Amino acid sequence: MSSQKYLQNSDSSNPRLGDIEHLTQLSENLSALCMSHEYSDVILIVEGQRLHAHKVILASRSEYFRALLYGGLKETNQSEIVLSDAPLKAFKILLKYIYTGHMYLMTLKEEIILDTLGLANQYGFVELESAICDVLQQLLSLRNVCAVLDTAQVYGLGNLVKVCHNFMDRHASKILAHESFLQLSQSSLIDLLKRDSFFAPEVEIFQGVLNWSKANEDIGDNVLKCVRLPLMTVTQLLSVVRPASIVKPDALLDAIAERTNVRLSSLPYRGQLLINENVLSQYSDSKVIEGELREYLLDGDVTSYDMERGYTRHAIVGPGDSGIIVKLGTPSIINHIKMLLWDRDLRSYSYYIEVSMEQKDWVKVIDYSRYSCRSWQNLYFESRVVQYIKVVGTQNTVNKDVFSMKVFHLVNLEAYYRPEIPKLVDGVICPTYNVATLKKSAIVIEGVSRARNALLNGDTKHYDWDSGYTCHQLGSGCILVQLGQPYVVSSLRLLLWDCDDRSYSYYIETSVDVWSWETLVDNTRENCKSWQVITFPPRPVLFIKIVGTNNTANEVFHCVHLECPSQEEINIFPTSSKPSVSKAQKENQTPEVLAPTETATEAEEEIPPLLEF
Repeated sequence: MSSQKYLQNSDSSNPRLGDIEHLTQLSENLSALCMSHEYSDVILIVEGQRLHAHKVILASRSEYFRALLYGGLKETNQSEIVLSDAPLKAFKILLKYIYTGHMYLMTLKEEIILDTLGLANQYGFVELESAICDVLQQLLSLRNVCAVLDTAQVYGLGNLVKVCHNFMDRHASKILAHESFLQLSQSSLIDLLKRDSFFAPEVEIFQGVLNWSKANEDIGDNVLKCVRLPLMTVTQLLSVVRPASIVKPDALLDAIAERTNVRLSSLPYRGQLLINENVLSQYSDSKVIEGELREYLLDGDVTSYDMERGYTRHAIVGPGDSGIIVKLGTPSIINHIKMLLWDRDLRSYSYYIEVSMEQKDWVKVIDYSRYSCRSWQNLYFESRVVQYIKVVGTQNTVNKDVFSMKVFHLVNLEAYYRPEIPKLVDGVICPTYNVATLKKSAIVIEGVSRARNALLNGDTKHYDWDSGYTCHQLGSGCILVQLGQPYVVSSLRLLLWDCDDRSYSYYIETSVDVWSWETLVDNTRENCKSWQVITFPPRPVLFIKIVGTNNTANEVFHCVHLECPSQEEINIFPTSSKPSVSKAQKENQTPEVLAPTETATEAEEEIPPLLEF
């Protein structure tokens, strides 16, 4: 067979036609040289055993051995080199890996795997070190996690340390009672106990530290100092801690004083840490303990609700309202609350949220009592351990009669810990993304359009004489947009209708309560066309009012798109906006100068009447 025919008939498993790979044979040939005296030019002595090796192979695989064997050190000219700090079994496994690129960890004992990890770190086998860490993460158990953590700490393996900590957080009580806990190093134990997320009853943590101290030397009492004595009851301090005789009397008295005299919310609580997981799910043993129609709030159903069912509520009476209170199944670290306000009409609600550990001392984490909010709420605050969440409504805009009972309606409530949270100013999000969208619960509450929320649907291309815009009659009304919740913003962008060469004048105001307004921009003396990018000093915004004052073509102001904050580069256009080429000009057509014939009321979509309940 010719070479050409051979290449054409080569194995289809090859990466590409014409490539030949015999890696298995290469590995086998090199493997035969491992620890063989054949062609050997150096002997490595490990725990007294002589291991034949080949300098060129060692040097080609490891910078450590390259420096040792060819770097001019004293070992460079030696035929026998003693490696005094290498464990024999692990070194043989590493040597096999050097010659073959293969290592079968699953057949090895855990202590040998850890020794091999240490050698990989020492000799600079970065990829091997990472691969062993990945395997160890899969093998973590109560029996080995303490040893793995100590090894990871010694070699500075941050990712493996993090995985070990997360595992120990989830099994804190079992870790404290396991015999392997006594082998944990002092430094590793200190780092572990400092974690708020290492969650177990503090009396159990004290007992674990007591047992550890009997088997190890607690230099400087640094481990004992990590026990949070004020988290224990006075009874536990007197009946468990005092008889152990390892806590000084003054420290015991200080703990009792702190427990009884300071605000409970200031105590250094521990709680479970579940990243990006809703701790109020129906599987978390959480329950609603205050509020009416409690069965709906945590059922996870955010679609099947109406005027009669699907929400939890409380009467808005005034100061001292108990509101809606949820007890978490387990004290948890959270920094994000997501909830759905009843939104089957255009009503808005004001509210605040408090959290507590013992339902005695409440801390307000969200105060939107002066804001008119609607639909989905995404709320962030400083991370803290929480056992109870209280949501208190302070206003419902639908109830008009001052003598009628106002009611706060909450459809869904969720709580999370997020590794990253957005920038906040006084508890209000500073978004980098457009919040004037339907997905973010924004809505057009005043303005004329064939589609209620055409202004917010993100479509900036499909508009013409008849549709795709929102408008109002000059001298009457406005275009009014309500965001789902307050945001601190410093820019917005809007697209004025530009299917011909007309220009507009307008001004924009913002508000947080729909009663008091601040002027954002005054372009009443400008001739503005197409895209407008507007910047201003950062401010909280909840309502955006766009008022047209002139149209060179007719008596209607037309706006195609609004986004807040602007998602384009800021200062591309001045405030008055550089005119853009019209759609008709882009298509090389001569636009008709005739204005649309309809008035601002002809295209209006019917607004459903407000519902009261």
